[in-house]
Amino acid sequence: MASRYHEVYQSWKDDPLGFWKTAAAEIDWVSTTDKVFDPDQGQYGRWYPDWECNTCYNCLDRHVERGRPGQPALIYDSPITGKSASYTFEELLDEVEAFAAVLRDRGLEKGDRAIIYMPMIPQAVMAMLACARLGVIHSVVFGGFAANELATRIDDATPKAIIAASCGIEPGRVIAYKPLIDQAIELSTHKPDACLVFQREEQAADLIAGRDHDLGVLMDEARAAGRTVAPVTVKATDPLYILYTSGTTGQPKGVVRDNGGHMVALKWSMSNLYDIEPGEVFWAASDVGWVVGHSYICYAPLLHGCTTMVFEGKPVGTPDAGVFWRVISEHNVASLFTAPTAFRAIRKEDPNGELIGKYDLSQFRSLFLAGERADPETVNWAIDQLQVPVIDHWWQTETGWCIVGNPLGLGQLPVKPGSPTVPMPGYDVQVLDDAGHPLGANTLGNIVVKLPLPPSVLPTLWNADQRFFDAYLAEFPGYYKTSDAGIIDEDGYLSIMARTDDIINVAGHRLSTGGMEEVLATHPDVAECAVIGIADKLKGQLPCGFAVLKSGVERSHEDIEKELVRLVREKIGPVAAFKIAITVDRLPKTRSGKILRGTMRQIADGESYKMPATIDDPAILDEITDALKSHGIST
Repeated sequence: MASRYHEVYQSWKDDPLGFWKTAAAEIDWVSTTDKVFDPDQGQYGRWYPDWECNTCYNCLDRHVERGRPGQPALIYDSPITGKSASYTFEELLDEVEAFAAVLRDRGLEKGDRAIIYMPMIPQAVMAMLACARLGVIHSVVFGGFAANELATRIDDATPKAIIAASCGIEPGRVIAYKPLIDQAIELSTHKPDACLVFQREEQAADLIAGRDHDLGVLMDEARAAGRTVAPVTVKATDPLYILYTSGTTGQPKGVVRDNGGHMVALKWSMSNLYDIEPGEVFWAASDVGWVVGHSYICYAPLLHGCTTMVFEGKPVGTPDAGVFWRVISEHNVASLFTAPTAFRAIRKEDPNGELIGKYDLSQFRSLFLAGERADPETVNWAIDQLQVPVIDHWWQTETGWCIVGNPLGLGQLPVKPGSPTVPMPGYDVQVLDDAGHPLGANTLGNIVVKLPLPPSVLPTLWNADQRFFDAYLAEFPGYYKTSDAGIIDEDGYLSIMARTDDIINVAGHRLSTGGMEEVLATHPDVAECAVIGIADKLKGQLPCGFAVLKSGVERSHEDIEKELVRLVREKIGPVAAFKIAITVDRLPKTRSGKILRGTMRQIADGESYKMPATIDDPAILDEITDALKSHGIST
């Protein structure tokens, strides 16, 4: 069918407040006012000021009340443990009310914070919804993060409680969470009042008397007693959650998400962008620790009355590269949303798509990719194998939903490989030069979004208004800086070419090279260091660390490099995928002492580059080239 995109986008431009007032009618509000947007609140204005709501009510109660009590709301599929479970909307509401009762018994109330440190199990989503029901602000921390990373988040969010599982399970190994939590609490200045632990059969945790509690036992008691907890009314502008993302200084940034605007944007996206109807099964193959897991595992599908999937597995190895097709077939998934990394891994294991033919995918309609650049080879392979639309779309932790995409629900637009297509309503995307002047079509520059930002995009950073302004609004007055560089072509299609800061993208996870450099610099033999992201066919980018040793160090360079790799994995965690450490005599710098990381990355990726005009000693670039080659990296 012909796309209605241009008509809908123009309707937003003509009347942005009317557009978002109409979209808000899809949400059940406790109270509303005539004011949709207040430009004088917050950093750039606030959506739905003085409106009142509850996110959990919109995800669960209203569907139970209006004809969906027996429809599956959440399906859990764990090829790692061989377990599965299904919860109807009514059953999920019962679980969440029991969970909320447990939290309330521990003294948690509106405005308090709770950190959720869980693997991909149903209780992770229940924890998020229980917090939302009480007006408690949740902060989900990915279970693979190391103790010191968890400690920084404890100190920033100052949670009253930590909600955890006893362990996470990876292929071939069990990861005990409790020792990491105990170490993090020991490292942190702030001490949570309680730690609620869901004991998994695969490995139970030792509980510390007085502080730790068996979450499963407490929930069983609350459920048996028929405890009910009414949804707590919050303002639309009150925080729903804090989600930490890498900062360029190594100190994580706490992205704040509000309640009202978040619901409006996510609900709009389910039908208009993803082309999903209430009652269908939507699967975001992500983790609840990342923004995709927040938006499209927990909240958006349930807001829309869909069935959501919680998948505890990997795209390959649990048990093979056909597991995605099994899940889609068994659970009648209509649409899958995952990272390009997953499909690169599947393609590597099953290049001819032989495993796809073993499953009935007749009800499967679309594949959405995001989290990193979707390379044309992978996209074309997926199109050929699946014979469905494969949609690349671009968004950020900060936005909570798509900035630029191809809206299937409005009618698919022509695909241009390498481009995520066009801006969604609410986003006036532009490309500026470094001085803030608009650039013409097909000219590389800074990708920005004109203020005000649409509903769901972060209003600020947690307890850091000035940092928010400095990081996102200061450089280009009147615009939000995405920190990406790219071009917009004559048809309005955006292509993202590179990051403009030192955040790298490893398998869809944004990680700070600055944070890794801080870790490397703690090694007693390291004088200075630099970390760059180098291109990797599977993960998009991999971090590569260069270290200059202190004079007089006579130890084996190979031993030191192994220690550096181990150090990053201990301090940041396996999620960093840090495997390449290279000792060098010196680093290329400008005369003012700035390390030329961009040029080093170009050398590592085999790109042509211009000799930087301000380089102190051009010969160092040849030394970097030789060092990379000696470690098996062809330049």
